[in-house]
Amino acid sequence: MRHNKKGRKLGTDWSHTKAMKRSLVTALFLNDRIKTVESRAKEIRPDVDKIITWAKRGDLHSRRLAIAYLNDKDLVREIFEKVSQGLFQDRQGGYTRIMKLGNRKGDNAPMVIMELVTEPVAGKKAAAAKPKKAAPKKVAAKKSEQVAEDLGFEEDGTKEQLEAVDAAEEAKAETAEEFREAVEASSEAEAGKEAAEEAEAAAAKEAETVDAEKIEEEKADVKGE
Repeated sequence: MRHNKKGRKLGTDWSHTKAMKRSLVTALFLNDRIKTVESRAKEIRPDVDKIITWAKRGDLHSRRLAIAYLNDKDLVREIFEKVSQGLFQDRQGGYTRIMKLGNRKGDNAPMVIMELVTEPVAGKKAAAAKPKKAAPKKVAAKKSEQVAEDLGFEEDGTKEQLEAVDAAEEAKAETAEEFREAVEASSEAEAGKEAAEEAEAAAAKEAETVDAEKIEEEKADVKGE
């Protein structure tokens, strides 16, 4: 019976499987990527996650557990230093990625590439990008600086100079408002002119109709005589 020997057999005995898993995990942390059989990659994934969790804790007990598993103090020190500098801090799991390569020639075993996921989480990127909405204030500040330069003010302007800049901006706004009102007035004038022309045309048409009726009446009178 296989008492206290959980996991896949991987075609070897328990001691060989344990040594092979330790070797694969060590190679993964050294090179950030390994090429192996799919079953072996899936078997070492929990061990990799466990070591990274120990590194996130960072205490002495976790460091000793990692050394007991990997038997390499220098590698454990390197892993703990990388994690303390921010690697994997925004990720709560899923520290490895498995990409299938197809079957191997000979025994037709499915081959994969297993690598550490070092990219930041997409949600953290979006949250970090939100504070950049303060850009319009900078644009407004640059616009005020440009107006001050156009009016011949110095960089370190006094309160009077700033007030003059504000007055210039208000004058521009008033000019734009007057221009808009003038455009609306001209549009109304054109509309009134068109209405007058239509009324004049209708009156002329009505006058022609009256004249035609009078002519018809006169012709009828002449015939009656």
